[in-house]
Amino acid sequence: MTTSSRRHFVAGTFTVGAAGLLGTGMSAAPAAAARTRARPGPGGTSGSTDITPGDPRYEELATRGRNKRFTARPKAFRVATTTEEVVRAVGEAARSGRRVAVRSGGHCYENFVGDPAVRLVIDLGEMNAVAYDPRMRAVMVESGARLMDVYRRLHDAWGVTLPGGASATVGIGGHVAGGGYGALSRRFGVAADHVYAVEVVVADAAGRARAVVATREPGDPHRDLWWAHTGGGGGNFGVVTRYWFRSPGAVGDDPATLLPRPPAEILSSAVIYPREGMTRAAMRRLVGNFGRWHERHSGPGSPYAGLYGGLVLLSRLRERESGQSAVSFTHVDAGLPNAERLLQRYVAAVTEGVGVTPYVPGTARLPWLTATTQLAESQDTEKGRQKIKSAYLRRSLTGRQIDTLFTHLDSADHSSEAASVSLQSYGGRINTVPSSDTATAHRDAVVNVIFMNTWQDPKADAENIGWLRRMYRDVFATTGGVPVPGRDGADGCYINYPDLDMADPSWNTSGVPWHHLYYKDNYARLRRIKSVWDPGQVFGHDLGVRPV
Repeated sequence: MTTSSRRHFVAGTFTVGAAGLLGTGMSAAPAAAARTRARPGPGGTSGSTDITPGDPRYEELATRGRNKRFTARPKAFRVATTTEEVVRAVGEAARSGRRVAVRSGGHCYENFVGDPAVRLVIDLGEMNAVAYDPRMRAVMVESGARLMDVYRRLHDAWGVTLPGGASATVGIGGHVAGGGYGALSRRFGVAADHVYAVEVVVADAAGRARAVVATREPGDPHRDLWWAHTGGGGGNFGVVTRYWFRSPGAVGDDPATLLPRPPAEILSSAVIYPREGMTRAAMRRLVGNFGRWHERHSGPGSPYAGLYGGLVLLSRLRERESGQSAVSFTHVDAGLPNAERLLQRYVAAVTEGVGVTPYVPGTARLPWLTATTQLAESQDTEKGRQKIKSAYLRRSLTGRQIDTLFTHLDSADHSSEAASVSLQSYGGRINTVPSSDTATAHRDAVVNVIFMNTWQDPKADAENIGWLRRMYRDVFATTGGVPVPGRDGADGCYINYPDLDMADPSWNTSGVPWHHLYYKDNYARLRRIKSVWDPGQVFGHDLGVRPV
């Protein structure tokens, strides 16, 4: 763990997990203005021409992705600044038979953008406008906007937000298409639950491209396309250029009333467990406490719906550098009745009987945006070569599973000082939405688990990837090495953390296909939508939705 990471732990914000609008004069005019204006791309172009090898801009675009295991080197990049430019790019590629990939924030954990089969990468980073659209009576956000910028603009302009993830630089395009959850999701659902409409550039069988706006209105003939982008994952059906957000049930045309209002203040707390005394039995108690608490307190009517907690388990190499074996962090809406007492009860429940004397830095009361910014800064310290796996849980990990985590975290068969397993709060309002209402199918889980390793040396790829694979396989050994939905308390995987091992019979021996882990029973409908909207299979990747 870096010195910066340790400082964030002490400050009370911790690793989890995936600008003022009015003051800057940003337009609140109809979204058509955002669609037609031309913003200059890198080097002064408007994004209408290919950027090919030899162009001084190409190398920066090739290495822009966050996971440094992968470098995208397509035949060309196209930096789009308007929907019309995306339409032209998709049409040209479709007619010439070129495979297309799209990138907004560049946070993909697998090599979908850098796949050699991809010949054109459309980069949406310059499409980052946030504005109120009075015709839609919804807030329009372009797909290249980064999460923290979106949160800040929504907050400063109208005092509202979206219940999305923590990383500041994740692009909203792929994040929302995969569902998108974070610290406010137990209270407000996933980000995709608040999508009213989506603009998608698609191509027909003849290679003709067009932009389609699909809404959640029952009578919309394009409604299936909207549904597919509420958890169906990015890169499957077309290029999302814009979302419009308005919460279900919201009425009127005041943007300050159309989306959730975040807490005014957050109580931020931490409990830091030292390496000394963290035995196998102690970890079993700690992780079991966390899971059992969430089993009891993840109903939508729970007084703890405004509480978001995480438990980060650190590997031995990371412990040596930091002196810590685990960190429990909590964010609570400070405006809840008895908020401090709720926080104290939660901390007591998680620490009860662990038998390790923790360090408790204290509780900080922070403005919501400040707490959210610090949470993002903490998460974004981990940079380099990465491998990630995920699991939804309907109940606590078992004693055997926790012992397995202890064994692997305590091992020395990898070289990373940034290896961890992070358990995070889920459930609450998320689980009130029927699984078929959106493409986000995981509506029964109470905890999400992130298995993550980050390292720097390319020569260490095999040992670090292998260590994470073995730990994950052994944790879910009774279900074929993967968290099969409905078996032994598991509920599948999160598509925004794609993992090709789920489609590899060497690591998935369950007999359950990868798509059931990510989409459960929603996959059949996604396949039908794929057949209608991408008949030429212009878009796709190794975990992409397959047509019927």
